[in-house]
Amino acid sequence: MLDPQAELALKALATHNAQAGVNPSPAQLRALYLSRRHFTEPAQEPVSLSRDHRLARDDSEIVVREIRPAQASADQVLPALIYLHGGGWMVGSIDSHDGVCRALSNAAGCAVFSVDYRLAPEHRFPAAYDDALAAHAWLLKHAIELRIAPERIAVAGDSAGGNLAAAACLGLRGQPNAPVFQLLIYPTIVMRTDTPSYQAHAEGRGLTRAGMAAYIQAYMGPDGQLDDWRASPLLAPSLHSLPPALVLTAGFDPLRDDGLLYADALSAAGVPTQYLCFERQIHGFLLLGKTVAESSTAIEVCAAALRRALG
Repeated sequence: MLDPQAELALKALATHNAQAGVNPSPAQLRALYLSRRHFTEPAQEPVSLSRDHRLARDDSEIVVREIRPAQASADQVLPALIYLHGGGWMVGSIDSHDGVCRALSNAAGCAVFSVDYRLAPEHRFPAAYDDALAAHAWLLKHAIELRIAPERIAVAGDSAGGNLAAAACLGLRGQPNAPVFQLLIYPTIVMRTDTPSYQAHAEGRGLTRAGMAAYIQAYMGPDGQLDDWRASPLLAPSLHSLPPALVLTAGFDPLRDDGLLYADALSAAGVPTQYLCFERQIHGFLLLGKTVAESSTAIEVCAAALRRALG
C-alpha cells in the first residue's frame, strides 16, 4: 500500500509540476524543482557553519557547500561526508538538498560537503562523475584547513547522486584515503529502464519510466556509452574491495530494483552491505519531510549508519 502521506505529496507535486507547461527548458525545470521546497521540506535545521567554496572545473566552476553540525566547536576535527544531490543529472542543486544535508550533518555529527556538480545537457557524461572525484581530491588537499579527518570520509547521494556516489567509490578504489563508506539512496545503478520495478511503476508515482529515459538521454547524449561503469556501476568488471554500503530504496519507485540489484551484487563481491526498502514510499521521499514522516525516519537510519562507519 502506498503511504497516504506520500499520496498527498504526489498530488501537491503534480499540481506544482503542471506549471512547467509544454517543452520547458532545463533552466525552467531547475527553477521549478527548487521552488517546491516551500511545501515539501520542513524548516532548515541550524548548523554551526555553512559556507561555499568555489572549484575551477574546465571551462566553468563548481561550488562545494561546507556544512558543520550545530554541536561542533570551531576547532574540532570531524569526519566528512561528500554529498551528491539527485535530480536526473539535469536538475537539483546544493540549494535543493540543503535541508537534507543539514539534517545529516547534525544527526551524524560529521561535516558535509555538498557538491554542485555540472549539469546536463550543457555538461554531459562524464562531467558530473569527474566533478565528484575532483571534490574528493580537493577535500583531501585542504583537509587540515577544513578541519576534517581525511581517513574518515564517506560518499553519499540520492537518485542520480547515488549513481555518482557509487561510481566515485569505484573510481577511487585502492587510492590513499579512499571513501570508507557509501550511502546510496534510491540510486540509479544501470542505464536502462527495463527492470520489473520500471514496468510496475512506469507512471503515476512522480518519477516515470519515460522521465527517467529522458534524464539518461540528457546526461549520456545520443551516442553515450551506456555500459561504461562510470555511468552504470553495476556493470563494472569487479565490485571487490569497495567500501561498506547502505543502499536504501522505495517500494513505489521505478528505481527500486536498481538499488536491490546493486546491494546483492556488492554482497556477492564480499562488500559488507545493508539494504533497506521503505516499501510504502515513492522516489524522492527524502525531500518530502514536511508531509512524509518516513522521510525523517530514513534520515535517522542514514545518520546512524554514518556514525557507525565514521566513528
